[in-house]
Amino acid sequence: MNTTEIDHGTPARDSATRVTLTIDGQSVTVPAGTSLMRAASEAGITIPKLCATDSLEPFGSCRLCLCEIDGRRGYPSSCTTPAEAGMNVRTQSPKLAQIRRGVMELYISDHPLDCLTCAANGDCELQTQAGVVGLRHVRYGWDGANHLAAAKDESNPYFTYDASKCIVCNRCVRACEETQGTFALTISGRGFGSRVSAGMDEPFLESECVSCGACVAACPTATLQEKTVIEMGLPEHSVVTTCAYCGVGCGFKAEMQGNRVVRMTPWKDGRANEGHACVKGRFAWGYATHKDRVTKPMIRAKITDPWREVSWDEAIAYAASEFRRLQAEHGRGAVGGITSSRCTNEEAYLVQKLVRAAFGNNNVDTCARVCHSPTGYGLGQTFGTSAGTQTFKSVAHADVVLVIGANPSDAHPVFASRMKRRLRQGAKLIVIDPRRIDLVASPHVKAEYHLQLRPGTNVAVLDALAHVIVTEGLVDEAFVAERCDPRSFGQWRDFVARPDNSPEALEAVSGVPAAAVRGAARLYATRGLNAAIYYGLGVTEHAQGSTAVMAIANLAMATGNVGREGVGVNPLRGQNNVQGSCDMGSFPHELPGYRHISDSTVRAEFDAAWGVTLDPEPGLRIPNMFDAALGGSFKGLYVQGEDIVQSDPNTQHVNAALEALECLVVQDIFLNETAKFAHVFLPGSSFLEKDGTFTNAERRISRVRRVMPPLAGLADWEVTVRLSNALGYPMDYAHPEAVMAEIAALTPSFAGVSYEKIERLGSVQWPCHAGTEEAGTSVMHVGGFVRGKGRFVITAYQPSDERANRRFPLLLTTGRVLSQYNVGAQTRRTANTAWHEEDRLELHPADAEERGVVDGDWVGITSRAGETVLRARVSERVAPGVVYTTFHFPESGANVITTDSSDWATNCPEYKVTAVQVNKVSQPSRWQQDYQRFNEAQLRALAERESPVAAK
Repeated sequence: MNTTEIDHGTPARDSATRVTLTIDGQSVTVPAGTSLMRAASEAGITIPKLCATDSLEPFGSCRLCLCEIDGRRGYPSSCTTPAEAGMNVRTQSPKLAQIRRGVMELYISDHPLDCLTCAANGDCELQTQAGVVGLRHVRYGWDGANHLAAAKDESNPYFTYDASKCIVCNRCVRACEETQGTFALTISGRGFGSRVSAGMDEPFLESECVSCGACVAACPTATLQEKTVIEMGLPEHSVVTTCAYCGVGCGFKAEMQGNRVVRMTPWKDGRANEGHACVKGRFAWGYATHKDRVTKPMIRAKITDPWREVSWDEAIAYAASEFRRLQAEHGRGAVGGITSSRCTNEEAYLVQKLVRAAFGNNNVDTCARVCHSPTGYGLGQTFGTSAGTQTFKSVAHADVVLVIGANPSDAHPVFASRMKRRLRQGAKLIVIDPRRIDLVASPHVKAEYHLQLRPGTNVAVLDALAHVIVTEGLVDEAFVAERCDPRSFGQWRDFVARPDNSPEALEAVSGVPAAAVRGAARLYATRGLNAAIYYGLGVTEHAQGSTAVMAIANLAMATGNVGREGVGVNPLRGQNNVQGSCDMGSFPHELPGYRHISDSTVRAEFDAAWGVTLDPEPGLRIPNMFDAALGGSFKGLYVQGEDIVQSDPNTQHVNAALEALECLVVQDIFLNETAKFAHVFLPGSSFLEKDGTFTNAERRISRVRRVMPPLAGLADWEVTVRLSNALGYPMDYAHPEAVMAEIAALTPSFAGVSYEKIERLGSVQWPCHAGTEEAGTSVMHVGGFVRGKGRFVITAYQPSDERANRRFPLLLTTGRVLSQYNVGAQTRRTANTAWHEEDRLELHPADAEERGVVDGDWVGITSRAGETVLRARVSERVAPGVVYTTFHFPESGANVITTDSSDWATNCPEYKVTAVQVNKVSQPSRWQQDYQRFNEAQLRALAERESPVAAK
């Protein structure tokens, strides 16, 4: 793929009106509103520039891009002057050359002339433009005032700020405002004293800077420079790939020196991110070569035994023989597998194929079970398919944005930047969340309504919103009549119109004032406005997770907010390939493409293609596997790329289940918490070491490209193939491209997907087949729902079993922070710990005072499942009676206290509602003490592992 990127200086303009003008004697036609600079660039004419870049609005401060226009006095800047019909423009003349050299001379007079030793040598726009304008000498000396001795700010772990090299072009400040939306940078001082500063002249690390890297990417000099480039030098080639963190799916250029990554820069042509990034994808990739990587296969008979390094052949043969032994002794259903939402589509497909074809059962599940399985069920019931309806870019057309149970600023920051840009343009925001997330009030963004509900009452609030829409005549009757099932709509209308679903009746339940619910409902349902819903795990991870998803779909259908740009129902997927792992058939009841295993016609297609007879009965879900292991009927498990010990609820129950297994095979890049219970460890590969595809939350399928050889010698897909062959079921693939070809042949929604097409178009979105555009489907349910008529579902509110009482008077909810990711296995092994080095418990000042707790105290959190100890953070982000924590550090034991309460339809755990008591303590919990001993023993077993060389 061509990674050359042309910077046209100013953003493209979208206009049906075209204007024709002449630039340097050449006729040029462009959309109205296009700058002269961009018009020239698109015609192959380059105008010198420093303050201009096409990711930012024109600013016109550097004065290098001046031009001459017939009939116009002076020398206007080409970046800020729009093209007009009939213009005659000159970009080169003796006078322009003289002015440009004079301007550049002034810049250079206050700039260090250390180009040969500068880290940006060869990648510096100031250096380039000095050559372009023909600057050969500087008349001004350095005897007067200058900034050459300005101190560097090295506080940020990822980049350096060298004020001596700043030309005050404002690009970094504008990037922070326009691209990121944090407004952390400013220009301090006036005139000659002007310099970029973070916050109120604070060090970058202590400021509100979120280290997204937008300022670094925008800087035309070495003022803001990646420390990896300073240490290693400039890259010599780049490869486009896809980020392996959240479900936004940002495109990146891995910039390389041979097989070494020098830096990751956001790809301008990445459809999901369009050149933006966050601190994780931009900088936190060093985990891929961290010293903790385990790169040799290992086996052991018992988890109390030391590990023994073996060859790939021996490890795979041992795992296969153990699985076959267990099936012979305990039955075909005694073993199963878990696919990974961090691995590629092709790898997930192969794992579920191995389980179904080689194990001969359907005991396969994925981490989506514990995050977004209610999305699959709820949207399947109402719309007909498990997928978000829009592209991320669609939010630019939204007039009203409703965010429920999601914290995009922390969990999906690149999308949050898009959203905030639209909100700054005037779109209205409704936030439904127990916690005051950043979106409620942040620079230039303020929610019209924050419905700060009690944890567990999503359905009550959604029903109350629906009540207002129905009883106040806000239903889009024409849309419902044309697009929805009339019978189900009538039943739903009667249900939500009942007095017991009114905001007043449910106020005592939810804690949300009725007036606020009514105002939010009227805003969301305003006729003529586009209203979009974005939701996350704060919706799905509840006992009524599936009910809440269906309630959201009901709202969208009732108001006609489905099937066009700027509207829709949009689940924000947590991990990079949650959508893809679900698409690939990783649930025990579904084959790829969400087709039920009991469908004999569908099954016959797979039987013929795979050369087997598939079991028509759904297999075990993850919670069922745990129960069956404790019951003695489930004995072996193959886990690829998931840390179920740390991520699944009721940790002690999970630990006991894994201890009951006779053969646990873990495939991962680190000895994670699950691998500490394993009998076979198969080294995994990072996203930098493999080829394949990820599917993001907007159904966008993007390439993952290998930029360095797998440290363990094999990519994850190759390991699964070898294991299947050892089990006696032959798999023969030369490359993941062949796996995708098989997926496309067997999955109607993927029929038009191919590597060739992705290479050519950059990405495609499913559904992608003969009936769609070549690049697939950007907006779902246009003109009709996948299931035909949209189906309304009755969504009666049922209180969670997890409710506060005298013994457990507080409700715990959980979430994420920006700098850390999921269970932290990747981000904890990077400098991101500078921002978040431990999980803390947030509690309201009133609850803290009642317990004698001050900020920083150690507190014990007890639930009916267990107890752990965390440091307290006293905060008004949470309401009285609610506490909050993250789950990024294993020693925190956040899931020791979450219970096995789960969604009624999918068994998705109710992480977001746990009744707890909090008290001040002085020592770790019993579980933490036991964990420390177990962890030390496992790390010792790893450190003292026997290698073949040592054995000789």
